[in-house]
Formats: sequence, C-alpha cells, structure tokens
Amino acid sequence: MDDVVITGKVPADEPQRSLRVLAVEDDPGDQMLIQESFAQHAPHHRLTMVDDGEEALNFVHRRAPYTDAAPPDIIVLDLNLPKYDGRAVLADIRSTSALTAIPVVIFSTSTAPDDIRGTYELHANAYITKPTDFDEFAAVINSINDFFARTARLPASVGA
Repeated sequence: MDDVVITGKVPADEPQRSLRVLAVEDDPGDQMLIQESFAQHAPHHRLTMVDDGEEALNFVHRRAPYTDAAPPDIIVLDLNLPKYDGRAVLADIRSTSALTAIPVVIFSTSTAPDDIRGTYELHANAYITKPTDFDEFAAVINSINDFFARTARLPASVGA
C-alpha cells in the first residue's frame, strides 16, 4: 500500500508536533477509518499505511520498496495480520536495537487476556481495543495522536 500523506492546517490554539506514524492494518474498513481520523484531526502527521506484517518489517528495516523511508515516530499495530502477525512484528521490533525506542501501540479487536498479556510481555507501549462505532474509533485514534504529539516525550531519532 502507498504512503498516505495527509495535509491540512492545525488550529493555532492547538500546537502539535508533526509525527511520522506507521499504521499496520489489513482490514480495508479500519484502514479507511484510520485515514479519515488522521485527515480530520491530525492532518499534519505523515501517515504510512501498510497492510501486512511483512510489509511492516520491510518498512521499519528500510528494505525495498522502503529504502528511503524515514523511521516512524510511532507504530499503530493490529495483531491479526497476514504473513507475519502483530506479535511477530512486535517481537522483531523489540529485538532490533535501532528500533526498540519506537513506541508501539497495539490496536486490535481482540479482548483476549492472553493477547493483552502477551503483547505487554513483548513490550508493547499500550494495548487498545478497537471500538466498533465510528465516532468512538475516531476518538481513540485522536487520543493516540494527542498523547504522542502533545503529551509524551519521544526520542529525537529512533531509527537513524
């Protein structure tokens, strides 16, 4: 899937850092909701959407076709993905020293305790269950964006 670059104007009373966000999501409906949420509420972020675990690993490791990709400031990762599932992607990221500082937020439909515990054991930064309602879905995406763009302190360069 191609980079989705969202552009727009940030309200003057709400300063935010511009973030590079990698979203790893295979469901076309959820992809659309994520893109719409970014377009409406975080238009200054650079969103890259990939739709399977192999593509996510190619992106973070800067393998073709992503050899010139800047490292993401944050990764929003689904668990149930084709090729490599989210657990395998998270384990790879956490075992690669150049990538360990990148915050990874698991964003999944699963509420299974084993999934939640297992991803925290792999050092996910957060586990969020996807809401089914569009407005709630958008609100959760916005809260992720707000937290990492306004509140959290991120490393200056996590993958260089």
